[in-house]
Amino acid sequence: MPTLSGVHHIALTVTDVDRSVPWYERVLGFSVVGSQDEDALGVRKVFLRGPGDGFALTLIQHPYAAGSVFDEKKPGLDHLSFSVPDEGCLAEWTDRLDEHGVMYSPITEEHSAPGTSVIALRDPDGIQLVLWAEKP
Repeated sequence: MPTLSGVHHIALTVTDVDRSVPWYERVLGFSVVGSQDEDALGVRKVFLRGPGDGFALTLIQHPYAAGSVFDEKKPGLDHLSFSVPDEGCLAEWTDRLDEHGVMYSPITEEHSAPGTSVIALRDPDGIQLVLWAEKP
């Protein structure tokens, strides 16, 4: 069996990169590392690098995505989870999310994975993001 050595990046379709990029920078601490201007099909891309281990994320705006609503119940992405070191870090995240006016769930135990705690939130397009901590 050939080896998969990790996830290179995640690409999310957003309705407006000019709205989403500042949110990912301000709220989650991502930094822009590059972009691709509108191509012949009207697609725009912005490449981001996350804090910490440098998780790579691409935000893509398709010309026909405007007006679309994210729905995790349809085929495709359900949610994107980011690991955090521990539950104490989740508490720090609640402060940061409050500071930026982001609605989120309370810190709860993830019932499908005993020994973990999570916070769920949504980006400007309603894409569900989860902050995930393993308990010691």
